[in-house]
Amino acid sequence: MTAGTTIPVRDEDAFDVPAVHAWLQRAAPAAVPPGSPLPTVEQFPGGASNLTYCLHYPDRDLVLRRPPRGHKAASAHDMGREVTVQTRLRPRYPLVPEVLGYCEDHSIIGDGFYVMERIPGTILRSNLPDGMHLTVDQARGLAETIIDAQADLHAIDPAAVDLDSLGRGPGYVGRQVSGWSRRYREARTDDVPDAEDVMAWLDARQRPDVAARLVHGDWRFDNLVLDLSGEPRIAGVLDWEMATVGDPLMDLGCSLAYWIQSDDDPDLQLLRRQPTHLPGMPTREEYVARYLARTGFALDDWPFYEVFGMFRLAVIIQQIWFRYRLGQTTNPAFSAFGVGTNVLVAQARSRMRNPSSPAAAH
Repeated sequence: MTAGTTIPVRDEDAFDVPAVHAWLQRAAPAAVPPGSPLPTVEQFPGGASNLTYCLHYPDRDLVLRRPPRGHKAASAHDMGREVTVQTRLRPRYPLVPEVLGYCEDHSIIGDGFYVMERIPGTILRSNLPDGMHLTVDQARGLAETIIDAQADLHAIDPAAVDLDSLGRGPGYVGRQVSGWSRRYREARTDDVPDAEDVMAWLDARQRPDVAARLVHGDWRFDNLVLDLSGEPRIAGVLDWEMATVGDPLMDLGCSLAYWIQSDDDPDLQLLRRQPTHLPGMPTREEYVARYLARTGFALDDWPFYEVFGMFRLAVIIQQIWFRYRLGQTTNPAFSAFGVGTNVLVAQARSRMRNPSSPAAAH
C-alpha cells in the first residue's frame, strides 16, 4: 500500500476543514500561504488509536494527527507530547517527519492536533500490494534494515536530544507491568479472560531495567514509510504517540508481538498485520540475535519480554474493543477485536508454559 493510499473520511471522524485551513494559514504560512484554496481531505485507514488524515493542497500533501473520540486512557493521545518528541528527535534521527504546526486550541476541532510533512513511499500491511513482489534477498534485506533502525533509535542518549525529561527514572519495567495490568482490568469486557495469571506471572518475573533509552513504543511495518525503488530502505518512521524513555528490551518485546511467522499457529496467523510470513523474513529468534549484536545489550530472560509484548498488545486491542462495545466507534475494522484479545491472552499463556529461548539471547 502506498503511503498516499487513503479513504473518504468516516462520518464519526470528520472535522471542521475550513477552521483547520484558516489555522494553518496562520501557523504555517510557508506551507499554506494566505489565500490558498481549501484542501480536500481523506483519511488514512491504518491505525487504531490516533486518527490520521491527508490534507490535499494543490502543490503538496500534509498530514494531520488528532486523538479519537470516546474513552481514552489517561496518558494516551497527548498531541503535545508527540510533537515534542518528533521536533527534538528529528535532528539526530532524520527518519522522523517534520512537524509544521501544533494547535492546542480545542475550539478548532474539539481536540488538540498537529500537522506535519507527508513522506512519500510505501507502507506495507498484512500482504504485499497487488503486483508487488519481494525476492527472498529483498525480504531479508528489508527486515534487516528495520531491525537496524530500531537498534539505532535505542542507541540514542535521551539527554543528547533533550528528551530525558520523558523518563521517570529506574523502575520502568515495573511501571509497565503494573500500568498495562491496570489498563486491562479497566477495559475488560465480559467476553475476554481475566488474565490474572498472566499479570501475576509478569509481576513475579519482571526484570531490572537494562538501560534508559529512547523507545518508539509501537515499532511495526505500518508505522514505517519505505522506499522500495532500489535496495529497500526506511524513508520515515511514523506514530510517535507512545515514544518515551524506557527499557529498550521492553520495546523489542512489544515490536516482536507483531512479528508473526509463517509457522505460527493458525489463530495467531489471523492477527498478522505485516508481511513477516514472506520467504526470507527472519524468525523472531533471528531478529533478536541481530538486534543484540548491533546494540550490545545482554538479554537473560527472553520469555519475560515476549510474554509482556503479547499481553501489552492484548491490552491495546482490548481498549479499542471496549470503545467499540460502548458504541464510541463504529469502525468495522474493530468488530473482531474481542476475538483478538482472547487469542493474544492464550498466546501469552502458551509462551509462559513453553517459552522460546533464542540462541543468541543468553
